[in-house]
Amino acid sequence: MDGNVPAARRPGAYSEPVREFMEKARAVPADLAPAQAAGAAVCPGAECARHARPRIALLSNPRSTGNIAQLPRIREYCADHPDVFHYEVEHASQIGEAMKIIARVRPKVLAINGGDGTVQAALTELYNGGHFGDDAPPVAVLPSGKTNLIALDLGARGDPIEMLERLIELARTDLAPYTVARELIALRSSENGDKPVIGMFLGGAGLADTMLYCRDKIYPLGLPNGVSHAITAVALLARMFLRIKASFLPPDPTPLNVSLHEDSGTITGRFSLLAVTTLEKLLLSSELGGRREGVLKMLAIEERPMSLIRGFAASLGGTLGRAKVRGVHFEEANEITIEGESSSVILDGETFRAEPGRPINLKPAQPLSFVKLAA
Repeated sequence: MDGNVPAARRPGAYSEPVREFMEKARAVPADLAPAQAAGAAVCPGAECARHARPRIALLSNPRSTGNIAQLPRIREYCADHPDVFHYEVEHASQIGEAMKIIARVRPKVLAINGGDGTVQAALTELYNGGHFGDDAPPVAVLPSGKTNLIALDLGARGDPIEMLERLIELARTDLAPYTVARELIALRSSENGDKPVIGMFLGGAGLADTMLYCRDKIYPLGLPNGVSHAITAVALLARMFLRIKASFLPPDPTPLNVSLHEDSGTITGRFSLLAVTTLEKLLLSSELGGRREGVLKMLAIEERPMSLIRGFAASLGGTLGRAKVRGVHFEEANEITIEGESSSVILDGETFRAEPGRPINLKPAQPLSFVKLAA
């Protein structure tokens, strides 16, 4: 997850009216919680009117890369705008408490200020926690962190303050034209027990190995993101095309078995890229074609240089997932199982291991509403 989401509420991040309301929200009697979850009022008369304005609940992870520079501006902005309810967390274990408090505020929009790992942890709690009952607010994602596939898919680009201003403007009118339903991935494994982990993009095989290589060996060098990604790309190409093997390069992918339960088909081999997603756009901001809604889209590219070149060309040409490409597998399924020889998969920033006898199972999850600010 991007930067370990302690969740500590930082009192200095709130204006006095918001802090006052937050304390009142925390003090709501337990017997009013069910009514509140159903949307009933929890404060009488004038007090309710005072807080009846549309409200944005902003959940921030100060450890996300983009927040290192931006968070002081965001805190100052929230202090000057009491209709933005700002709550900060630093550890995933505190997101549950954050959601309980945010649910008391009954926001029109839940905005998440963090990388894909923060978004994934928040979606998992939103999905499993039931804090909002059947009336969960639409989710908006601010661009932050080192990876932002979810934010990009939802049109979140540019300055986070400008996006907050836009969200406040929309929350005062009609959000419907700007909300979209997004299917989610429910991941189950022996690591996370009965409750699924919820996300929107899973990378495996060589893709996961390369992401972990970048995270563990290149990011610690303290270079700008663009430079780090360029170094990682060069290292990957050197391994694949020059067949160089060295400890300072990404490792070779291990064999995987990918089962598609709908037609009992299985794809076996070594893959330079394995991706399962519900996003409209994949890598390189290209749209991933598909024929059905409500299913998982899977893309697997075999561990051969020419297969990777063909996949790259199909992505640039807009035919990825729409036409058959040699060495490139595109499938849609209602259930996918991944099993490998201690192979890593990454769901929106969180790493899991697919091992013999301990497979990873993926299914579509109930869609949630998101705010999409651009086409």
